[in-house]
Amino acid sequence: MDRRQTTGRNAEEICARRVSARGWRILARNWRIRAGELDLIARDGMTLVVIEVKSQHLGPRQGPTAPVLAVGPNKQRRIRRLASAWIAGHGRRHDFRDVRFDVVGITFDREGKVIGYDHLENAF
Repeated sequence: MDRRQTTGRNAEEICARRVSARGWRILARNWRIRAGELDLIARDGMTLVVIEVKSQHLGPRQGPTAPVLAVGPNKQRRIRRLASAWIAGHGRRHDFRDVRFDVVGITFDREGKVIGYDHLENAF
């Protein structure tokens, strides 16, 4: 795994621990089909929450200034389609009333320490 993949997996693990500590139940991690992957699927009360996790290291950047800004309209459409596929295949096993899309952005320093954690609930 390259540094980018390791950073992403670390960020997903941090996010999973934080939402679990809030009482959310993790239903799936890194669910993948040909069309793409969903990072985390959780349940917050009676709400199914699809969480896209974005991460970055401090340093010279290309792209958005904050990781949460990296989820633009195309990515949002893809996540919605993937969520529909997950619900079609797994939704009956889980009791929920609503679906929400959250984006979590995590920034690491050069040594890998978390220096920023932004959780945008109902981001799109």
